[in-house]
Amino acid sequence: MMLKGFKKLLKYTGCFILFFISFVLIYLLSAFCLSRITVNKEHDTNSDVAIYILTNGVHTDIVVPVKNDVFDWSKAVKFANTRLQDTAGMQWLAMGWGDKGFYLETPTWDDLTITTAFKAAFGLGTTAMHTTFYRSMTESSSCKKITISQWQYKRLVQFVSDSFEHDSDGYTIYISTNANYNDADAFYEATGRYSLFKTCNSWANAALKSCGQKACLWTAFDTGIFLKYE
Repeated sequence: MMLKGFKKLLKYTGCFILFFISFVLIYLLSAFCLSRITVNKEHDTNSDVAIYILTNGVHTDIVVPVKNDVFDWSKAVKFANTRLQDTAGMQWLAMGWGDKGFYLETPTWDDLTITTAFKAAFGLGTTAMHTTFYRSMTESSSCKKITISQWQYKRLVQFVSDSFEHDSDGYTIYISTNANYNDADAFYEATGRYSLFKTCNSWANAALKSCGQKACLWTAFDTGIFLKYE
């Protein structure tokens, strides 16, 4: 009887392992193929506003002017919420959406726990916006400049603004934490759920789509996005 039960356990374990491996392979193959399909940019538009896409090798940020004629981000993302003593000359604001647990509880990959990874993968956690001020941006393989029209920038502003959670008075909700990456960054509550199918990079990809720029049909990783801007 025990032998029969053990065989059944082995059978179910084998089926689970096979299903898991198959799922991972299908996911990675889909991510690769769909990220290589390009959604083309809108044509015949002005080059009024410069923005950037920035990656740390894993995560993509959308970088916008701190303030211009279209929008003043410093009213929503306040300098006072960073550890900066000198905010003079801060011209750019990088913003990225992601799982709150990853952002606040996983400063390095060594800190990643099974619980955090599971909750993030299956949309069980909450999300946050990570914001970082910069004085200047330098173009490189990990930092690409894109110029868009004012109308396209308004659409991008709306998309990113809608990704912030707001209180009853319409203000962004600052997250007080010691998990900052540097002296110029801060975290805010965000809308939506992070998952295997809606990652930080698929958010950035959707941001590019929102303002009519080249993007992937879908991507989970930063690689697909930056291939469009080589």
